[in-house]
Amino acid sequence: MKTFFKNISKNTLAVVLIFLVIIVIFAQLITPQKPEEEKPFNQLIEAINQEKIEKIVVSDTSLTAYYKEGEVATFSKESGVSIFETFKNLGVDKEKLAKVKIEIKNKGTNWMIVVSIFASILPFLFLVWFFWVLSKQAKMGAAQAFDFSKAKARLFRADQTKEKVGFGDVAGLQEVKEELEEVVDFLKNPQKYLKMGAKIPRGVLLVGPPGTGKTLLARAVAHEAGVPFFSISGSEFVEMFVGVGASRVRDLFSTAKKHQPSIIFIDELDAIGRIRGAGIGGGHDEREQTLNQILVEMDGFEKETAVIVIAATNRPDILDPALLRPGRFDRRIVLDLPDIKSRESILKIHCRNKPLGKDVDLREIAERTPGFSGADLANLVNEAAILAAKRDKKHINQQEFLEAFEKVLLGPEKKSVVFTDKEKKISAYHEAGHALVAMSLPNAEPVRKVSIVARGMAAGYTLKLPKEDKHIKTKREFLDELAALLGGYCAEKVIFKDISTGASNDLEVASELARKLVKTYGMSDKLGPVVFGKKEELIFLGKELSEERNYSEKLAELIDEEVIRLIKKAQTQAERILKRRRKTLDKIAKVLLEKETLEKEELAKIVKSSSSKRFKRAKQKRKKRGV
Repeated sequence: MKTFFKNISKNTLAVVLIFLVIIVIFAQLITPQKPEEEKPFNQLIEAINQEKIEKIVVSDTSLTAYYKEGEVATFSKESGVSIFETFKNLGVDKEKLAKVKIEIKNKGTNWMIVVSIFASILPFLFLVWFFWVLSKQAKMGAAQAFDFSKAKARLFRADQTKEKVGFGDVAGLQEVKEELEEVVDFLKNPQKYLKMGAKIPRGVLLVGPPGTGKTLLARAVAHEAGVPFFSISGSEFVEMFVGVGASRVRDLFSTAKKHQPSIIFIDELDAIGRIRGAGIGGGHDEREQTLNQILVEMDGFEKETAVIVIAATNRPDILDPALLRPGRFDRRIVLDLPDIKSRESILKIHCRNKPLGKDVDLREIAERTPGFSGADLANLVNEAAILAAKRDKKHINQQEFLEAFEKVLLGPEKKSVVFTDKEKKISAYHEAGHALVAMSLPNAEPVRKVSIVARGMAAGYTLKLPKEDKHIKTKREFLDELAALLGGYCAEKVIFKDISTGASNDLEVASELARKLVKTYGMSDKLGPVVFGKKEELIFLGKELSEERNYSEKLAELIDEEVIRLIKKAQTQAERILKRRRKTLDKIAKVLLEKETLEKEELAKIVKSSSSKRFKRAKQKRKKRGV
């Protein structure tokens, strides 16, 4: 309505201004010029009889006489009476009048007629225009009301899309691409399958963490098959008005069938595909009606219909079972986070059009980025390019990639934060404690870098990364990880006989890990291989609210005791290492205070030299004792 009145006011103002301009122009045209001073008419009669007049110009109500001497005079005339009749009545000599050239002009008559006609029809024209604008706006409003129930899907065609993405642009995910190649083959050659009585999956559900390439794969399928690709988000179906979502679903499927073979891609399916009956509003809930319509449309496909629905979600656990049954989303494809080879391939794809320096080692970057998704790696490469451009470099070097990795993982450097000498010392020993404990334990992850430069929320950090991707972790690895997490806390306690708030995040992570070992992983020697607790989730809110206790109060006390025991055991182990290798701890902290950052090579040299010296001293002591 606001837009409606806004458009009317703009159009009305424009027409009124044009109307005023026309009035001013016509007023100027029809307004007679200011006449010269008129003379008595008898002077004209005398001048004609005395043969002083050369020419007379007659208009409607006035005469303009041009004297032979060059004078011009104006005389009034009775309107509607012939000038010759007037001259005859006033006694003008006919012979002398014949010598005068007389011009008769109907000045202003035509203009007056035009103006009078225009002035009479202009208000009518204005009213006609005004009501035409009103009717046009009303039709637009009605059209918008009907379009309200139309699907807001965006149509992409392979031959019209500027950025063409094929399977060659998707690194890794080999098994996933093989699954989707069947879909592409069906869209290209549907008769080959129909002749054999085979049915291609009507719905393909892509499941995986955010950023793993679900949308990218759907676009690749559309490009490879060369068919129209209708893309829409699950949230775009649902509106505040009941029935709109279902109407949009009907419109979307109807449009896709007109363009078949085609692909419908629904992103974030969990926005409308959650389990029915758990929300507010029961069966009349708008979201549930939309889901019901999707179920009907997917199950209502004819056998020959070449329309495939591809959907993406990272929450398959909350989807309605009816969606996952055969005949609807009967093929589920899981996209995992990329392994080291896939990460290297993804990095190569994102670096294709970027000038790389000779020192760039994408394999090393891939080793440093376990747990990164494809989107994270794309962001990392982009941040590296931004850093190189900011430094006015012609190439992106390894240094930019490493800095970009730390920026993406931990946040930008806080150069404006100024720490006191005491805070720096605490931070140095804290990070040195993490590094030393981790390097002293056989099952802990290797330390890549130690720094006391503030990044993000951390005053310093110890970067521990596995040598290779791990899909299974053992109990010993978890226990060593617990000890490494408590290394900073124990270092503060050993050196300063005090503790600080810097270890709060470490303690939180360690406590959660110890609780998972007992309750989730069944790795408690005392309680055995039993899983305790069951998570409860309210579907309509989409987040975990509570945990159902399926164990007694006595068992709860035992769980707490086991968690505390694991934490205490890890603390004792870390303290023992730090006390035994106190000189190495001091040396690492000292170098950190000087350089602020230590890479794994420098750190390894410090630890190795200290270990060799300690070994020599221990050997000398054994010799003195005669051992």
